[in-house]
Amino acid sequence: MGIADRTVQSSRQGPLPTSPTASRPSWPEGSAEIMSTATLSVALEREHQEVDAGLEAFLAKLAAGSVDTDALHGTLAALRRHIYLEEQLLFPPISKGAQMMSVFGMIRGHGEIWRTMDALDDLATGPGDAADRDELREACRRLLTLLADHNKVEEPVIYPAADTALAPEQAAEVADFLASGRMPDGWVCAKAAM
Repeated sequence: MGIADRTVQSSRQGPLPTSPTASRPSWPEGSAEIMSTATLSVALEREHQEVDAGLEAFLAKLAAGSVDTDALHGTLAALRRHIYLEEQLLFPPISKGAQMMSVFGMIRGHGEIWRTMDALDDLATGPGDAADRDELREACRRLLTLLADHNKVEEPVIYPAADTALAPEQAAEVADFLASGRMPDGWVCAKAAM
């Protein structure tokens, strides 16, 4: 069973379905074995782009009068998985020395992003079909703004370290997770509650 076939737990909701395109990058099977460490930053940025595209697609459908909660939940599950990868696999080995403060800032940013995702989940899965489209639109745009601000720092400051500062076994672990890794049920980011 691949990541797309699995259910991811939100910190505030029950199981959230995932979608194949939102849950993992669209790489060929077995690509983790051939991926070089020089491509980790590109792969991580691609996940950012896929999440952004999923949120933009949700907004487009919302503007057309449709609330696609399944697609939204799939995109949010992919973002939660991406945050897990960063906090559990990428950040620990690079959080020493020059990267320490940058990593701390990214972890704080993840907390705000996580809380915004939870609020968006709550709005999308409100009682019955009463999801308020204006509130959904505002929350989704707020999340996109948070992600844009976060990624402006993370991509040029943190991601180059994925290409240069990881030991070969650490780089392989990140590459393997990018290709087929699963976020543990119930995991929440370090600053989700703040």
